[in-house]
Amino acid sequence: MPQALELTVTAPVVSFRNPLYDGLQVGLPCPPPSTVGGLLAAAAGGWDEVPEHTRFAMTFHAAGAGTDLETYHPLGSPGTPTNATIKDREFLALVTLKVWLTEDIALWAAAFRRPVWPLRLGRSQDLVSATARPVELGTSRGRQGHAVVPFDVPDAVGTAMRLTTVISDDRARFKWDSYRYAPSGARTEIDTGMATEHGQAVAMLPPVHPSLLAPVA
Repeated sequence: MPQALELTVTAPVVSFRNPLYDGLQVGLPCPPPSTVGGLLAAAAGGWDEVPEHTRFAMTFHAAGAGTDLETYHPLGSPGTPTNATIKDREFLALVTLKVWLTEDIALWAAAFRRPVWPLRLGRSQDLVSATARPVELGTSRGRQGHAVVPFDVPDAVGTAMRLTTVISDDRARFKWDSYRYAPSGARTEIDTGMATEHGQAVAMLPPVHPSLLAPVA
């Protein structure tokens, strides 16, 4: 049976801004794979410590959601003054992120035993706690539940979204992919090749390492 490391990440409040909306604070219902990749890199001590082939599967659930106010600082050209403004911010509350890693298990177990940098999810002030445990995965079909899955997984349901999979180190280049996610959970069974002992489908997502984005000539 496939071996994996299962991470359980919890936080009281998180917020994931949708970058497709310029100048608006529109929130996503789940973290993009690039955001979860950043969490892994923080635990390991930076992207230089993360194997380039790193992939993972994930589920995400929020017990609640709301809207508050946040100070927004627009960017301006050099020498141009800008005025801070107040905007609505969508947030998610009492969230649980589960991540499954099937390669380099010893590396990730050590990284989450003693993370090098503070663990955050989304905004820099949204600190999280994380625990890790080794698990065995089955090879049967599984329930989609709250999994974030690649768009082309047969029989998958839920909202179709374009999410960032990879972001370059200088944040100038992005790789987008299509995914499906059901915020309220989906009972649909899908065949991703792996499932947990509780019947949760484990759908591996594309690699997230910034080295996958070639520098612009």
